[in-house]
Amino acid sequence: MSDNTNDFDYSAVTPEIRVLAEKAYQSTLIDSELYKKWDVKRGLRDLKGKGVLAGLTHISDVHAVDIIDGESVPVDGTLRYRGYDVKDLVKGISTRNDFGFEEITYLLLFDKLPNREELADFRKILARYRALPKNFVRDVIMKAPSSNMMNTLARSVLTLYSYDSAAEDISVPNVLRQSLQLISLFPMLSVYSYQAYAHYQKNESLYIHMPNTEISLAENLLYILRPDSSYSELEAKVLDIALILHADHGGGNNSTFTTHVVTSTGTDTYSSVAASLGSLKGPRHGGANVKVIEMFEDMKKKIRDWKDEEEVSRYLCDILDKKEFDRNGLIYGVGHAVYSLSDPREVIFKSFVERLAHEKGLDDEFALYDLVERLSPKEIAKRRPIYKGVCANVDFYSGFVYKMLDLPRELYTPIFACARISGWSAHRIEELSNNGKIIRPAFKSAQPIRDYTPMEERK
Repeated sequence: MSDNTNDFDYSAVTPEIRVLAEKAYQSTLIDSELYKKWDVKRGLRDLKGKGVLAGLTHISDVHAVDIIDGESVPVDGTLRYRGYDVKDLVKGISTRNDFGFEEITYLLLFDKLPNREELADFRKILARYRALPKNFVRDVIMKAPSSNMMNTLARSVLTLYSYDSAAEDISVPNVLRQSLQLISLFPMLSVYSYQAYAHYQKNESLYIHMPNTEISLAENLLYILRPDSSYSELEAKVLDIALILHADHGGGNNSTFTTHVVTSTGTDTYSSVAASLGSLKGPRHGGANVKVIEMFEDMKKKIRDWKDEEEVSRYLCDILDKKEFDRNGLIYGVGHAVYSLSDPREVIFKSFVERLAHEKGLDDEFALYDLVERLSPKEIAKRRPIYKGVCANVDFYSGFVYKMLDLPRELYTPIFACARISGWSAHRIEELSNNGKIIRPAFKSAQPIRDYTPMEERK
């Protein structure tokens, strides 16, 4: 190691760290049989993957099984926001030819579908909050840009704490105010973070467009991202639908559960949201659609005839046999912890995806996605025991949509966050309103009791 600390590479894993890491790894291994012995619900799930009931919520509900004669019977999935089927909500918004994310946010927060006047007033409030503090872009976002926008987004959220004179006030009115501000600001924080990264690390031109307060949140995302601020009506509508479908997904998904856990400590809104962002960033949660895109890019290179079912099936078999793509044995975008026969978000989204693919002249690529969606469950069932069935999930098509919208891949997960912040906000207020206890699940120690060893006797 150099005596000059300025020459030290803080990102390097040195040989001595590798030795210590192996010791740390070995010291944390737990015999898997102990989970069965003590009936531990690892990951808060039973052996069949069913989640442990850990809370109650009014905000949204995921339904994928019916109980018939005491047995769980898989059914087509249903997602409800405040008791309303999301399918009906999307249909109603589409029939009016309107943008609906703000309406869904109102519903999640206030347990009511707004009338025209209420919705107009709510949109004005959100638009008013669509402004960052003075010099925030220059002083925070432009400094130390990261290659991962989720980290930059979390840093920006935590920094906003310093600009809030009532940051520690966790009364419901104040938390609602903070939540509405964050819902409005997330598109700017995400897009500006990407623009800084693209400029300073990819040598691209820098575009910082001021937000437009006269348009919807979905439209504004495209408006501030694109150099010429232009977009088609269908592009904005499909993005709006994506935001609606990602706005919430019950209280048990990882990032929303994180919201409940962290909120239960009595901490501030900015810390709670930053924690949820860290959860959503993980590729097992919000980052899955990027893997779907990468898988299809590999597939398109190696399959000569996209319409040949046998050739496509062989490629999928090779993925499952760990011979193709990343050799992890996973067909990304297929399978879900809860849904078995169908993911309602994917079912709703698919028709909009098809329309956008047609507008973009990508009908053949959409047909390949459709074919993979149909073939994958069959190939998976041939190789693995399926307890509850397997189906395509919303991530299967969302990455394809974002690609068609020319969204940078670095923004795929932040766009998810721009939607889910509405659900997090509703769940945070629900936790503050109903529970005075900290969430603290039990962990059983698997470590044997040992006697202290004096220094001179240690080996």
